[in-house]
Amino acid sequence: MARGVHGEKIVSAIQSNKMPVKDVPRLEMALQRYDEWIEKLKGINAETVDELVEKLVTELNTYKNYIDINLIFDSEEDFLYRQKGQLKLDNTVIEEFMPIFVKKCVEKVEENCDIEISSQIPTFSSVYFASSLSNPNIGGGINIKTKDQDFSMSRKLYLQSSYDPQFNPEKTVKLETHLGYVLAEMKTNLDKTMFQEASATAHDIKQAVTGAKYYLLCDYLDMTPISTTTTDIDEILILRKAKRISSNIRKEFSTKIGREKWRPWYTEYLMNNPYSVDMFKRFINHIFSQMSNEELIEESVLEVGYF
Repeated sequence: MARGVHGEKIVSAIQSNKMPVKDVPRLEMALQRYDEWIEKLKGINAETVDELVEKLVTELNTYKNYIDINLIFDSEEDFLYRQKGQLKLDNTVIEEFMPIFVKKCVEKVEENCDIEISSQIPTFSSVYFASSLSNPNIGGGINIKTKDQDFSMSRKLYLQSSYDPQFNPEKTVKLETHLGYVLAEMKTNLDKTMFQEASATAHDIKQAVTGAKYYLLCDYLDMTPISTTTTDIDEILILRKAKRISSNIRKEFSTKIGREKWRPWYTEYLMNNPYSVDMFKRFINHIFSQMSNEELIEESVLEVGYF
């Protein structure tokens, strides 16, 4: 069966020759839990969008706690915890959840949605022409640059480039790309360097597609908040409304003994800082506001007095 980005990370971990033998059956169980989780998410229904968001986020919290605590933290080996950054078992959960979440919410209010909602789809970032006077190349040597996004709402775009106004097939280059209109980058812990990188990415995106919206989503804040008003980031959402665990505590988690000692504290920390339903409602409302934008009509603007 086809699996998403998080499911593929579990499969890769199972197949890794560096994985401790004791953890392989635990990962195989996690893969089964993953399949059940995806099916459960897809099967959730509700009367209202708010209720739908609440149900979906509840399932997200339940599954994410299983991955964080039962799979990684409770391992008798240290490999899963110490290699979290490489294995990406934990931080891809939200990447796979977000397209399912948004798609279900959008379909709740839009019967016919022509927008592609997914993760890791390369979206358009720029175009350039590899040609010169002495070497014109077909279609001016048109090339498109793209960038993978953690989350995107996009439309497929088809392009033709030619020196021939009739677009003779032999003298024409045909290309396709995705124009991203709502894009989000997702981080577990947001620090200042990541913020600066996201600011640069947001600027490039809006240079390429002027109507695009760019959001930065993180689980935990690991920096002093900086205003986004001077950047092209539309908003930063801290999905758990919490700060990152301090380094003097995190260092205790790298050994089995340390994890056993700190497990009650760590479990309570996660339970006290779940993914916030309010933050997901805020994000989906941002999306709805973009989808409902209408052309300005002079009469209506004069009626309300602003635009």
